Amino acid sequence: MKIKSDKEHFLSCNVAAFTYCNGCEVFDQLKIGKKVRLVREDENPHDHKAVAIFFGDTHIGYIPRQQNEAIAKFLDLGYGDIFEARIQSVDPTAHAEQQVSIVIYLKRKEA
Repeated sequence: MKIKSDKEHFLSCNVAAFTYCNGCEVFDQLKIGKKVRLVREDENPHDHKAVAIFFGDTHIGYIPRQQNEAIAKFLDLGYGDIFEARIQSVDPTAHAEQQVSIVIYLKRKEA
């Protein structure tokens, strides 16, 4: 018998553009398991499928361009509430683009 989980793994990725956003302002608060928020940026001049990552009100980076297409589509269609995103790892000794990673889950629809 398979145990039902309230969520399923969808994607794990590094936080892209961490260097260019405000992640360093909240770096000491980024702990494994803390929630982050995904925000669609369809008018982003560098990537029309951009999905920003926020920790509280602080923009810390983006879903990498190679991995954002499906999430962008869900967000565009108003299905953002199916995602739960959390900090997966924090490594202050790594290259800035690899210091923080997140995990994104699909949440089970409530009955």
